[in-house]
Parts: sequence; C-alpha cells; structure tokens
Amino acid sequence: MTEQVSVEENSDETSAFSGIRVIELAQWVFVPVAGALLSDWGADVIKIEHPLTGDDYRGLVTQGIKPNVGGINHSMELANRGKRSIGLDIKSVEGRKILLQLIETADVFLTNFLPSTLDRLDLGLDDLRKVNPNLIYARGHGFGVRGPDASKAAYDAAAFWARGGMGETLTPKGSDMPIRQRGAFGDRCAAAHLAFGIASALLRRERTGVASVVDVSLLSVAIWTLGSDMLSALQGNFVDAPVQSGSSRTKSSNPLVNTFRTSDDRFVTLVFLQPDRYWGDFCRALGRPELEWDPRFSDHTKRSENCAECVEVLDAVFSSRTFKEWRTAFDEESFPWAPFQRVPEVIEDRQVIANGYIGEVAAEGGNSFRMPTGAVQFDERPAIMRRGPEHGQHTELVLLELGLEWDEITRLKDAGAIV
Repeated sequence: MTEQVSVEENSDETSAFSGIRVIELAQWVFVPVAGALLSDWGADVIKIEHPLTGDDYRGLVTQGIKPNVGGINHSMELANRGKRSIGLDIKSVEGRKILLQLIETADVFLTNFLPSTLDRLDLGLDDLRKVNPNLIYARGHGFGVRGPDASKAAYDAAAFWARGGMGETLTPKGSDMPIRQRGAFGDRCAAAHLAFGIASALLRRERTGVASVVDVSLLSVAIWTLGSDMLSALQGNFVDAPVQSGSSRTKSSNPLVNTFRTSDDRFVTLVFLQPDRYWGDFCRALGRPELEWDPRFSDHTKRSENCAECVEVLDAVFSSRTFKEWRTAFDEESFPWAPFQRVPEVIEDRQVIANGYIGEVAAEGGNSFRMPTGAVQFDERPAIMRRGPEHGQHTELVLLELGLEWDEITRLKDAGAIV
C-alpha cells in the first residue's frame, strides 16, 4: 500500500489565509463548513455560539455517526475544525457590544442566520458596515437573499435536494418514493462555493479596496450541480430521470460507456469516450483478444449498430469473474474505468492514501482520529487539520485579546453574557 501523506508536514508557508479573521455566526453544516475550509488554510475563525446551548449541531446523531466517541464529536470536528469558540449572548446589550468589537477586528462576517433575524438583531449589512466599512459580508441561504422565500428556513434536504431538483432527477423512474440524500450532501457542496466566494472577495478587496457582499444559496448550488440537466431543460429537451431497469444500456450509441455486473454482484464502470482508442487493449485485458476483430464490434460505428449484442457479450464476460478479479485484471491498464466502491473501500483507496485525502487529527492523550482533509491542496500538500473547539472554549482568550480585564470578564460571566 502506498505510504500515506502526513498532514503534519505542512508549514505556515501554505497558510493562504494567515492574518485573515472571520467572525462566524452560524450553526449546523453549510456555513460552518465554509468557515472550516478557511480555517484549514490559516484564517482565524471565531465561532459565536449561544452561551448555554451552543451550536445545535453538537447534539445531532445521524447516519451512524455517534455524537461522542472517546470524547470526540466527529461531526462537529468536520464542520468546525481549527476554529475558536466564544460563548456569547448577542441579544444582551453587553454581548452585542463584544460582538461589534470583534467585527471591528474582522475581515469577514460569515452567517447563515435568516435575513429577517439579522435585521431584527441589527446585524444587517448596513449595521455592520458602520462598524467596519471594509468588512466582507458573507451569507449562506436556503433560497437566496431576494424573493418571497428569502426568509424561509431551509436545510439542504429541502432547498438543495428536493426543491433544487436533485432528488427527483436522481430517483429511478418507477420508484415508490424519491431517494433520500446522504447526510449534509448539499451542505458540503454549497460550503465549497461559499468559501470560494469569500476567497474571491478577499482578493478583490486586496486589489481594489472594495468590500463585497457574498451570497450562496443551497438552491443555486443545486442548479449549478445539475448544470447539464438545466441546459437541456432550458433548450426544451430535458431527458427525464433514468429508467429503473437497465434496458437503456443496450440502446446507447456507445456501449463502452456503461456499467457491468461481476459474478459477486458488484459493478465496474467503463467511460470510453474515445472507444476505438481503447478497444484493442480492453479486449486483451478481458482475456478475449478475438473480440477486437469481431466484424460486429471492430470499430465505433459497428459497435453502435450492434449495441445490444456488444453489451450482451460484455455482460457475459464480466459475470464470469469477481469484483476483485476484475480490479486485478484492470489494475495496470490505462483505459478509463473504475470500480463502484463502497465508502469503507474509498477511505482505503491507494489514491486517497497517496494524496492525503484522509488525514490524522491529533487529540489529547496521544490519541488521534481520521477525517477528510478537503479537496484543495497547496504545493501538493493537504491542509493541516486542527481540533475543533469545545463550546465556548476560547471565550476568555478572545476577550483578553480585545483588551478586557479579568474583573470585567468575571462580571460578564456573572451577568450571563458570556460562558
């Protein structure tokens, strides 16, 4: 197995956002993950949490992820790694004062609070720009900042998966119910867009001095993700969700863009967009070199004309060996193919290991745990991953950095403004 890249080998030179401060007023996954991505690359992300309850995501149990294993909340770690947490009652006079002091020191305000809630709290764009004219104001929404549904609450299963057309498009025709999305699938897609928008805004401010407002909605990300389907719909040629059976496999213009079942009910996919280029090597790797010159399949035109026969022959060949045997047979081949892997197989994939896509996070007591490092790398290295904060872990430290004295911090604690 290829040696794993250690995320600890990163240096401060790769901290693209070093010196950037982000004040995050957000819960759950979408927007906090955007903050985590910025934190991965050096930003000082200060997470504002309610002094008593904290981020509600801390208590969520979903998809087999236990809320606390060995003192570690893995879901919170993935969405909040590397941040600092301050427990602050922003509805109190003193809590709001501290928040505005933090805004004065910030480059970015990052939030997923509804526009109506921000206005009610006097934390809208105009309110914060009075405090810091150079502030980048970044918002994550369900349905966008304008329109009649701008202030409707939304999770990704609603705005991205259901309303955005994702679930309907991916559900096979004939199914009794739409398929359900995997946990936070849309949230993490949207987070990457939001982090990109913030990075772009920082670059724009550096070059022009103009501080931007950045908006990303779960609905807009679904539209972008389904770009090919959206284009066909805009042209009036939308192709509905795939049929439940595999009959379309035999009616394709290219039978070598297809998926095949192995003898142990696993699957291998081929994506031969240049089928003639790979046909000979493919036949050899199948152990059926005679197929290369079979008059029914000798070139792309013939295979297209005889698609059903070609698929029938290949179905028989693939069903003669196990998933593992086909992986071994194709292991050194250059033609474009892939095994349909299960998630436990993905995290041990040799390419995942070689590129450091799963990294180790050091924890107290010499323990460590693994999690995805994120898709972006600088100088061929993944980000250094640091622990996520406990609820209110850095309250005192952040307030000391703002210039508060210990007696004032104690008074604020007694008043319930901080934790």
